[in-house]
Amino acid sequence: MTTIQIKNMVCNRCKRVVQETLEKLGFTVLSIDLGHAEIADWPSRLTVTDLRTALQNEEFDLIDDKRQTLVEQTKALLISEIQHQVTEKKEAENFSAFLERKLGYDYSYLSHLFSSSEGQTLEKYIIALKIEKVKEWLQYGEMTLSEIAFKLGYSSSQHLSTQFRQLTGLTPGQFRKTDNAIRQPLDRL
Repeated sequence: MTTIQIKNMVCNRCKRVVQETLEKLGFTVLSIDLGHAEIADWPSRLTVTDLRTALQNEEFDLIDDKRQTLVEQTKALLISEIQHQVTEKKEAENFSAFLERKLGYDYSYLSHLFSSSEGQTLEKYIIALKIEKVKEWLQYGEMTLSEIAFKLGYSSSQHLSTQFRQLTGLTPGQFRKTDNAIRQPLDRL
């Protein structure tokens, strides 16, 4: 069994596309999750370059650096927690303690590594993920801003509104009324 680390996997659709790509290449996929796939064996006719090219054609890439693997694991955990509402994070736990617990590294190391790799702080990335989730829920129109703030762990709807406006230039109410509201792909945050 071999684990392949894959960059830019952000959703269940990504998992399906990666699995289909691997299977077309002749891999036997044992399991797949955000950021990695477990394979039974490596097809003898296939090179790493072949695999990288096939993944890049689908806007993914191989990760062959341990530090980049850790950055991608960090992103996958945060995306699962914020975007997919997986809730592995304990209710009273902050994201720094959550990442330390799940990844086994000190948060300051993770934060430094993330910033140097991604060009933004972990805190800004977390906020950007939350704001994209807020945009999604605002477009659905099924929850109030207070309900959204509560679900995402904000101390108040005002705090959420302030962060939302700082990132988008719009209030949540203005965004909700906008016909062509723009959301960002998660792999571009």
